[in-house]
Amino acid sequence: MLARDLLHRDEYQPLAFLDDDPVKWKKEIHGIRVFGDGDRLEEMVDVLSIELVVIAIPSAGKAVINRYVNKCNELGVEYKILPSLFEMQGKTIDADKLRAVTVEDLLGRDVITLDTEAITEYLHNRIVLVTGGGGSIGSELCRQIAAQNPKQLIVFDHSEYNLYAIDHELTENFPDLSLIGVLGDIRNRERAKWVFRKFTPEVVFHAAAYKHVPMVERNPAEGVRNNIFGTITIAQLADQYGVDRFVLVSTDKAVNPANVMGATKRVAELFCQNFNKLSGTKFITTRFGNVLGSAGSVVPLFQKQIEAGGPVTVTHPEITRYFMTIPESVSLILQAGAMGGGGEIFVLDMGEPILIRNLAEQMIRLSGFIPGEDIKIIYTGLRPGEKLFEEILHESEGLQPTNHAKLLLARSREVSWDWLLRELDVLKAAAVSRTVGDLKEHLKAIVPEYAWEGGGRGIETKIKAACADER
Repeated sequence: MLARDLLHRDEYQPLAFLDDDPVKWKKEIHGIRVFGDGDRLEEMVDVLSIELVVIAIPSAGKAVINRYVNKCNELGVEYKILPSLFEMQGKTIDADKLRAVTVEDLLGRDVITLDTEAITEYLHNRIVLVTGGGGSIGSELCRQIAAQNPKQLIVFDHSEYNLYAIDHELTENFPDLSLIGVLGDIRNRERAKWVFRKFTPEVVFHAAAYKHVPMVERNPAEGVRNNIFGTITIAQLADQYGVDRFVLVSTDKAVNPANVMGATKRVAELFCQNFNKLSGTKFITTRFGNVLGSAGSVVPLFQKQIEAGGPVTVTHPEITRYFMTIPESVSLILQAGAMGGGGEIFVLDMGEPILIRNLAEQMIRLSGFIPGEDIKIIYTGLRPGEKLFEEILHESEGLQPTNHAKLLLARSREVSWDWLLRELDVLKAAAVSRTVGDLKEHLKAIVPEYAWEGGGRGIETKIKAACADER
């Protein structure tokens, strides 16, 4: 299909196919010969003076794409890619879809099979609320929910611009969607209560959170007020107004947290897990690692640094993180929402952790530069609250398989409800007074595995100093 379109365009002259299927070798498709498999790429580039290599394998995983990208880089030939099956759903295959290879292609693209019927069943013709709906995860949730034809989609966000941007996009792409954009803060109970009373949502995806580790480390009281007590506000209103299911978007930083952000998300998990036993609402938690390209993540930071000519800054040569693309992670959040019966923590299978320095090197090469020569990489040292590696579960949680290969189940931790409420009252008082030491001690009382010294006494002073100017 792609070759047929290329033949009708003046700017392209298709000369050769390469395919791993021996049955196709020596045949012609639209008059273009299939010369063999990918091992003949160098020969074709040389003999036919190839100027552009097109990777037209929408189902290809990252290993295949890396193989051809590395080869093209060695040969010094330009390359483009046809988007993944996920991106190409419902679209025609033509030359206009060709694009540059991105870091998402190199680290993601493994095909995820979804139970689309189950997802459609709980979203189609339902009133759905997404908090933080203008953020990186929240906006993609809105896009994928909109495709399920909900009865109404309410997008709740405190950023005027982010709300405007997703509202404008959804209005253009889904003209028949009943869409309500609500400007407000999850910490404002009266505003949030108005949303529930006015629209009576049946499904809630809670994606609103402060997530930037160093920023929350410097502003711990605001992190606690937003990530914990904002979550509690939305969860209590979901219960009060009879929401069917509430899906909490959490993070692997909630596991053995070494920072305030992770500890606040773990408390939010604990509240939702244990509130589930007292409520008619199904409270479901999804926990996953970093998403490629999200606001505040390393990918856009590296891109800006590369565009500026470098250097690219990495905190430590051995630091690793789990990565998944935003569409992949959101599709699994929707799947978990369909599978959950209430009280579960679903852990997304993030694959193997990625060395951040390797990610930096790949992005430099994708931009046409040589790492260490054209663009330098410098190491700046771990920041307060930052781990060398992230974990996906606490040792006491265990992991159980589910009927979806990419979703695992962590054993939730039951606590005394009365005890939890008392501790939360004390924590709230510490957040209001902005007494950082007390606040962290009370966080640790609820989450004993929280290492608020940052994993060692050696950097305790740095963390305390970093938090001294809490605003």
